[in-house]
Amino acid sequence: MATLKVNITEAITLNGSNYGAKNALSVTGINGVDKRLVTVLHSAKQQIYAGGSTVAQGTYISANVKYIRITNLHASRFVLLHFEGNAHYSQHKLEAGKSFIIGTTVGFDNNADLDNFSSETITKIDAKADTGSVDLEMYIATA
Repeated sequence: MATLKVNITEAITLNGSNYGAKNALSVTGINGVDKRLVTVLHSAKQQIYAGGSTVAQGTYISANVKYIRITNLHASRFVLLHFEGNAHYSQHKLEAGKSFIIGTTVGFDNNADLDNFSSETITKIDAKADTGSVDLEMYIATA
């Protein structure tokens, strides 16, 4: 087993004052890493992640997923990401050059009321590009 180290740094000075920040995260118990480039088309949505109970190409054991990073490598186009569970879903717009990080696939809910949170596991992530194809970098670490 290995430890994945993730460092996030924001650097900015406004009116002579430093408002930068650093965050270091260590994710222990990593046994596998999948880093891949996915070309997402704008003509139709396509599945870029599947969670399940067995491993296959693009499919991961949901309980073993400890870290997912999706980075939009395009200079100007955005991508729409669709996260889906058994009964819940959500969509997020991933702007050009930005990343979306998920620490676990468990704990997902689209309920508008925080007092009625009902945790589900993300079982599928679909993507659809803006006006032309977009390359995404997928980084998935598993136990």
